[in-house]
Amino acid sequence: MFEQRLTRLSAVMLLCAALAACGKAQTADATAEAAGQKEEEQAPAVPVEVAVALSGDITARYAATGTLEAEHDAEVVAKVGGVVQDLLVEEGDRVQAGQVLAKLDDARLRIEVARAEANLAKLEQEYRRNRRLYESQLVSAETFERLGHEMEAMRAELDLARLQLEYTEIRAPFDGIVAERHVKIGNMVELNSPAFRVTTYDPLIIRLHVPERELSKLAKGQPAALRVDALPAEIFSGVVDRVSPVVDSNTGTFAVTVAVRGEGKLKPGMFGRVAIVHDTRANAVLVPRSAVMVEDARSSVFVVSDGKAERRSVVTGYVNDGMIEIVDGIAPGDWVITVGQNSLKNGARVAAVNSPLPEPGPELDAAEQVAAVE
Repeated sequence: MFEQRLTRLSAVMLLCAALAACGKAQTADATAEAAGQKEEEQAPAVPVEVAVALSGDITARYAATGTLEAEHDAEVVAKVGGVVQDLLVEEGDRVQAGQVLAKLDDARLRIEVARAEANLAKLEQEYRRNRRLYESQLVSAETFERLGHEMEAMRAELDLARLQLEYTEIRAPFDGIVAERHVKIGNMVELNSPAFRVTTYDPLIIRLHVPERELSKLAKGQPAALRVDALPAEIFSGVVDRVSPVVDSNTGTFAVTVAVRGEGKLKPGMFGRVAIVHDTRANAVLVPRSAVMVEDARSSVFVVSDGKAERRSVVTGYVNDGMIEIVDGIAPGDWVITVGQNSLKNGARVAAVNSPLPEPGPELDAAEQVAAVE
């Protein structure tokens, strides 16, 4: 009996000791947690730069480089041989289609035309006389028909002589600018030898070789913009003029031709960077690209909430002009950290160094938000 009481007493004493130890542990944990919170509150705020999430339009673009070419460029050749008698244009002159650029000596060809005209007149007179004889059955049908064929052949010969005479005037094939002059007065030019080079400056074109994965995105009529190294401060507008439906099996690319209005400033041979807009999204949530962090193929941003950094996972979309579209994760008016976020922890206190933090909210329009940041 006494032994049983002693055993129960020992058990009660052990239980009390365990409860006391547990209470001390809970008190220690609570003390540590309170100390951590106090230390966090007393820790200085991390300086960061912030920007406001805007609502606006963003475009998807395909960008590439290329060399400007003339849409129409032709070597104007002499269609007959002869000595250059007169030059009517110089390099740099604008010309119209059919305008005379130079004249060749045409004395010989004028004589050829006159001789052909005389021979044709003689045959026509003989044909009329033989027709009366044929109607009177004084000449055979074979003789009369042969004379008719000879007259038609002489007419063709006259037309050819007149055409050769016309070719002594070298003419522009289309509206453009004289890029090169290959002849001088007194030069003897041969048949089909180049005399001038005529080109067009408006529009100019850029031929792009685009990867086949972009084939479904690009189409005729899409707007484009061009910058050239020679005029870095200017942007020239253009349009997709044509898209080849065939993919080159050797390179895996297809040809896209962009026509650009040069406004008299662009020249063939200039190197340019072109961007084709193939999609636009309205009222998208936009933040600076520097605000988005990517780790293990996952994107996130730090949002300032009650003076603390809150890390949020986001889904991104188009990227353009230093801005990136946020499809999901934040709303217009949220303040995001753009500089200093790489060393932050979730919940850390932050202080913006580039602007005060007004009460954010989607009720601010884009202009007000930009003004607040500035």
